[in-house]
Amino acid sequence: MYSFKNDYSEGCHPRILEALTRTNLDQTVGYGCDGHCEHAAALIRQAIACPDAQIHFISGGTQTNLLAVSACLRPYQGVISAAAGHIAGHESGAIEATGHKVLTIPAPEGKLTPDLIRQVCDAHQEEYCPQPGMVYLSDATELGTVYSKAELSAISACCRDLGLFLFLDGARVAQAMAVSDLTLADIAALTDAFSIGGTKNGALLGEALVLVHPSLHPHFRTLLKQRGGMLAKGRILGIQFEVLFQDGLYDELGRQAVERADRLQSGLKALGYPMYVESPTNQIFVILTQEQLARFQELCLFEVQEVLADGRTAIRLCTSWATPVEAVDGLLDALSSR
Repeated sequence: MYSFKNDYSEGCHPRILEALTRTNLDQTVGYGCDGHCEHAAALIRQAIACPDAQIHFISGGTQTNLLAVSACLRPYQGVISAAAGHIAGHESGAIEATGHKVLTIPAPEGKLTPDLIRQVCDAHQEEYCPQPGMVYLSDATELGTVYSKAELSAISACCRDLGLFLFLDGARVAQAMAVSDLTLADIAALTDAFSIGGTKNGALLGEALVLVHPSLHPHFRTLLKQRGGMLAKGRILGIQFEVLFQDGLYDELGRQAVERADRLQSGLKALGYPMYVESPTNQIFVILTQEQLARFQELCLFEVQEVLADGRTAIRLCTSWATPVEAVDGLLDALSSR
């Protein structure tokens, strides 16, 4: 039974595994100060066209989001997020546990807009309210939707007008870039900080946190250590991003995940299954009757997104860079045979 539950069920891309094996007995300095981390950071700076950015390699997405928020906010400030945002519903209150409130607002298709950001700011003018200090976006969003360059530009201008830091969670940015007009260089130019996901795009683990705004640079490594995000064997992360950012591998893996999802989504639509949301990336959201749900449970693994008021269920199917065409076609063939 193939798992479509997430895009990190597999280990890592073979080129990464080979690099980790080849360098296994090499001795390096620790805590991300080794040559592999330095080279990977240089490759990322080149890719984002931002030579002054700081690059930090962190073990996971929750740690990365927590560190970005902690670096941007004063103790009395909160972070604006779509209600569906990852920090709002999928990180066990990690942000609130540090004393910063996540200020949520319902957002169509999981995407914030300048108007929604201003609504949250207007609602928190009173002296004893948590004061908005930054905006959190994810691209792709939790619903698989993406921001265009025009949309991100408008949000960036709004944040600068309101004096808010702008952070983009790029856990699935490779998949987002595969279907949008945004590049990493665009993101670097329009945000104050963003992450580049490795866990969900071919790495064993790890994210790269890019700090663009110079005010975020001083003492960040001290914060990284304090919050438990610094690995003694930091080269394990550096080696992976070193491989990902050579020969276009990072973009290639993002495209592969999206191509598999498009094949699956197109096949499901052809079989008459309605979509919960139109996602162009590697997360597919399908609405099922109870009978159809039972059939899917026989054929594959997936996540339940929402039980709808009419008794139907919306599920999420997720493809990865490693999803074989045979798994996609096998599911579609099984569904069409009944």
